[in-house]
Amino acid sequence: MDEIKISQITPESKSFGLQFFEGRVQAGFPSPAQGEYADSIDLNRALITNPAATFCARVIGNSMVDAGINEGDLLIIDRSLTPHDGNIAVCFIDGDFTVKKLSVKPDGVYLTPANADYPELPVREDSNFQVWGVVSHIIKKV
Repeated sequence: MDEIKISQITPESKSFGLQFFEGRVQAGFPSPAQGEYADSIDLNRALITNPAATFCARVIGNSMVDAGINEGDLLIIDRSLTPHDGNIAVCFIDGDFTVKKLSVKPDGVYLTPANADYPELPVREDSNFQVWGVVSHIIKKV
């Protein structure tokens, strides 16, 4: 099972501004540069709604690659969000943390990987299981 390393975002977490390009960046045909720079953007404020319930985790493993989550990516996890079918969540199951898609089916709850090399994991009635938090953002190094 893939692992993750979790650390908490605290109100005391260092806040700093990065130069921010206010315009949108085209992913299709390029558009003329408009030079719309705002002063800065604070990524803590842009990505975190509830600091007291927000944690970050570094992904280890490749069970979620088809969902765009790769080893080394940083997940922003919000424990204040209510988990729903289809959410990508960090779950605690039988002593381990894992990140998977929640699948609620008529016969039960499943943790679904996004990699065909990994099996779907049923949550049995006797499992020690908790949806620990919902993934709200993925930060990648390119």
